[in-house]
Amino acid sequence: MSIKLSKEVEDRLIGSIQRYVSENMDESIGELKARLFLDFCVKEIGASVYNQAILDAQSHMQDKVAEMDGACYETEFGYWKKS
Repeated sequence: MSIKLSKEVEDRLIGSIQRYVSENMDESIGELKARLFLDFCVKEIGASVYNQAILDAQSHMQDKVAEMDGACYETEFGYWKKS
């Protein structure tokens, strides 16, 4: 599964990369260089971040499912024990 970013997100990220380089490296880069760097980051780093996010989500969901044992349990045959 490849990571696809919307045009709007890509444009915002390219602007962010250009600003980062300008403010932290005292240089300016054009849109093409920023886009190439973004493509590299998405292809090289994106999969690792995505996979970790999936693992985190799975762990969270497993914790929630485990909580169901206590939250979703009703004692059986308890009518006569009330008296």
